[in-house]
Amino acid sequence: MTNIAILVGRIARDPETRTTQGGTTVTTISLVTDRPARDKDGKTYKDENGFTAKDSEFHRVTCFNGLGQNVAKYCSKGQLVSLEGRIHYTQWDDQDGNKRYGCEILADKVDFLSRPNRSDNQDAPPIDED
Repeated sequence: MTNIAILVGRIARDPETRTTQGGTTVTTISLVTDRPARDKDGKTYKDENGFTAKDSEFHRVTCFNGLGQNVAKYCSKGQLVSLEGRIHYTQWDDQDGNKRYGCEILADKVDFLSRPNRSDNQDAPPIDED
């Protein structure tokens, strides 16, 4: 059995980083991906500008330790990235005692497909332009 998620999209907001009491660096990003929008008959359609209409989906992505540090340092809102990881579901009780559920991608690998939008990242690793 395999649990692999591969996503290519843009970072929706700047990464957020925290450190656990045990010293683990945890960085989260929101990645937005697009897919063709479909009408009630399941067919794609054009928007008012003549382009194929798109539906966007937002994915919560968590990166740990060194990967999380690199994502926090070198990534910013709007940057195009490719990532590989696994889907992780969580369940908890909220303060009212109701069961709550969540889904996130735990990233194993993040590739930078475009340069960061921030000018302070001049030392960012080179992009593989093969």
